[in-house]
Amino acid sequence: MRVDATKVRDFNRIRVEPVTGAIGAEISNVDLRDLDDEIIAEIRQAWLDHKVLFFRDQALSHEQHKAYGAALGELEIHPFVPGIEGYPELLVIDSTPDNFVAAEVWHTDVTFRPCPPLGSILLGRTIPPYGGDTCFANMELAYDLLDDKTKAQIEGRFAIHSYVKSFGADMSPEEQASALEKHPDQKHPIVRTHPETGKKSLFVNREFTLTIDGMTAAESRDLRHKLYEMAKIPEVQCRFRWQPNSIAQWDNRCTQHYAVPDHGGQYRRVERVTLVGDRPV
Repeated sequence: MRVDATKVRDFNRIRVEPVTGAIGAEISNVDLRDLDDEIIAEIRQAWLDHKVLFFRDQALSHEQHKAYGAALGELEIHPFVPGIEGYPELLVIDSTPDNFVAAEVWHTDVTFRPCPPLGSILLGRTIPPYGGDTCFANMELAYDLLDDKTKAQIEGRFAIHSYVKSFGADMSPEEQASALEKHPDQKHPIVRTHPETGKKSLFVNREFTLTIDGMTAAESRDLRHKLYEMAKIPEVQCRFRWQPNSIAQWDNRCTQHYAVPDHGGQYRRVERVTLVGDRPV
């Protein structure tokens, strides 16, 4: 599952440089404001190969950010976090000295939906001089590293995913009940098969997974936590140092990510568009 440096693909238009042997590649020789079918096809292939792509010096307007995302798939609107006025598809993650915000838990996005996102494209607008990196984990490699006994234990089993652990945490019981009618708990396979590559990956995450189907939360705790911890193995990870106008683009179907919460007291603003996905199988 690791990248073999002797077998990195050649591309006609873009330059692809892996950042670790497990996950991630930096893409250069491309301006995302000026795209054609060949460039999009090459970016798609590099995305499948490396799971997370990084771009530098991409000064995209809101409209151009949307247009790049739309070139890769249909854009979705977040069910709980409002977008920018006039751009509902653009979600802002704003961290200020008075309101520190960081997704400081390993997770993959919005898995409480019937069809979780395909992926996201996150653009750095205002970046602190230090801190605020984002880490990514290859959950296909994490699955491969499981022992055979655990693989057998989870094969064919499902986990229950819910918004309640995160977005519902500050809601009243009445608000939770109303939201649950719109966004009922979902049952997704613990071992997900990627719809384009056919590779297996772990598809549970601490942010949204409540329990394993057929088990109480207490009964499933040890197994769930063992699976959650697989994202923390350094050998499956890469770490991205943000700069203004940098982009991180991840495949939500086979990765997890973690925002390092070490930029308190500094302003940080990133904006993302998210692509509609399909039901995990």
